[in-house]
Amino acid sequence: MCKNAYDAGWGGIVYKTLSPDHFVIDEVSPRFSQLTKEDTPFVAFKNMEQLAEHPMAQDLADMRRLKKEYPDKVLIASIMGETPQDWTNLAKLVTEAGADMIELNFSCPQMTSHTMGSDVGTNPELCKTNCEAVKKGTNLPVLAKMTPNIMTMIPVVKACLEGGADGVSSINTVKSITDIDLDNKVALPSINGKSAVSGLSGKAVKPIALRFLQQIRSAAGLEQLPVSGIGGIETWEDAAEFILLGASTLQVTTAIMQYGYRIIDDLTNGLMHYMDEQGVDHLKDLVGIANKNILPTNQLDRDYKVYPKIDWDKCIGCGRCFISCQDGAHQAMGWDDDKRLPTFDKSKCVGCQLCALVCPVGAIKLGLVEMKPGRKGDPAKVDASTFQLPNAEN
Repeated sequence: MCKNAYDAGWGGIVYKTLSPDHFVIDEVSPRFSQLTKEDTPFVAFKNMEQLAEHPMAQDLADMRRLKKEYPDKVLIASIMGETPQDWTNLAKLVTEAGADMIELNFSCPQMTSHTMGSDVGTNPELCKTNCEAVKKGTNLPVLAKMTPNIMTMIPVVKACLEGGADGVSSINTVKSITDIDLDNKVALPSINGKSAVSGLSGKAVKPIALRFLQQIRSAAGLEQLPVSGIGGIETWEDAAEFILLGASTLQVTTAIMQYGYRIIDDLTNGLMHYMDEQGVDHLKDLVGIANKNILPTNQLDRDYKVYPKIDWDKCIGCGRCFISCQDGAHQAMGWDDDKRLPTFDKSKCVGCQLCALVCPVGAIKLGLVEMKPGRKGDPAKVDASTFQLPNAEN
């Protein structure tokens, strides 16, 4: 699998997490489930896997072979120990095997011990201790992999840096229950009639991943911290979003499980076209530049108001905007039974844009901008025709 990834054009791989031989890995079956939305599969993906099942000697031999056959490709060894001595020993072993970098798995949500997995990632002191232990066993760059099952990562990130980590990876999977089998009353996947909380990945976790990435980047002293972005990257647009918020490398797994290694072509080609459009010669010039436009909510412009604009040539009269506005917003959208088209009452509109979000054909866009009456700024002139029905007089 690692060779196939390299051959497909990926710059590097993170080798499945290695743990001490005394830690027995015995996986469940089935181990996956998915979250769907209407006819859309793989909105999110739940997995119950733990760590590498191979004997340590086999994994190390495979790493040596990979590095020999692909000397110019990046090989990152993921490790997880129970004790500081475990962490030191594992670091020594993967360093000797030829790894270019080590990722410390402080975040696997499937582990049952408080000294392993995501419980470690919520404990700054334990993370610091483990980072110190790893640095005793290696001179390689070290990434600490963060858990999203926490309110803020900042204390943990800073503790890892104090322990010697050179950067972080964010995020690992989100603890979750995806679906319940309504007939058998058990969460999925069902393992002989039982299930458990486990990790969610895929497109649905991207907003969570981006939020934590921005949180790290906005923290004092972490502005230049190397961050490897993870969580819901499927398209080049997803990749660009992570880069714009400060990720300098990207990791992809769930999308590969769904589409295969070939998606690297879409990712790289799309990013190259985007760079060309932006007039950027080096991808690093895009890293983090969107963060300046993300503010605390109390600093956003409360005077700004933008109304919807309906493209009547696209409107199919389905009524989605009417129903959503009537039942979930401010009743600004009405309905003309004769013309079978929506109507619009500007006096009731608050500019929330729910109507645009639910329109299935993209017939509603951002339209006229006004500054709220009596507020700062010059009120824009309203073009009433923006909101008229076809051939309407008013």
